Amino acid sequence: MKLVAGLGNPGPDYERTRHNAGFMALDVLLRRHGLSGGKVKNEAFNLTADINGRQCLLVKPLSYMNLSGRPIRAFMDFYKMPPEDLLVIHDDIDISLGDVRYKTGGGHGGHNGLKSIMAELGTAEFHRVRIGVNRPPAGWDASNHVLSPFLAEEAEAVKEALEKAAELIEKKFLG
Repeated sequence: MKLVAGLGNPGPDYERTRHNAGFMALDVLLRRHGLSGGKVKNEAFNLTADINGRQCLLVKPLSYMNLSGRPIRAFMDFYKMPPEDLLVIHDDIDISLGDVRYKTGGGHGGHNGLKSIMAELGTAEFHRVRIGVNRPPAGWDASNHVLSPFLAEEAEAVKEALEKAAELIEKKFLG
């Protein structure tokens, strides 16, 4: 089994923010495969599905970004999954809006969700899909930027990036 975790913050206040790019990309993946339903367990929305002939656990931690590692680790422990069976989808301020990158391992780059996951798992050796959300404008700090919604003029680039993210997951991790 493979675990695909989209990172974000729960609730309507955060729904369309940059920090919720992981939630949004996971929603696109669900939609592409006609998946719905799911349940809440271990502080996370989760759904088991078959994608490209692979059994997957699709997860959205509901513990807020800074504690994302706790629910992810609970599922990995329950299913006895090694870190190489985990893919995390997250926003990245060091990547331009509209750009999406796949990588395995590496640092957290200041991302609190990744810090939490690395602390819980004791390793950084898991797969990632990084969705570019741009650096903050002059005078803004990073947390204000990632907790702000995408602008109307960014909508098309965001939509395309989320589709690219779902495609990367399908081809590189679940292919």
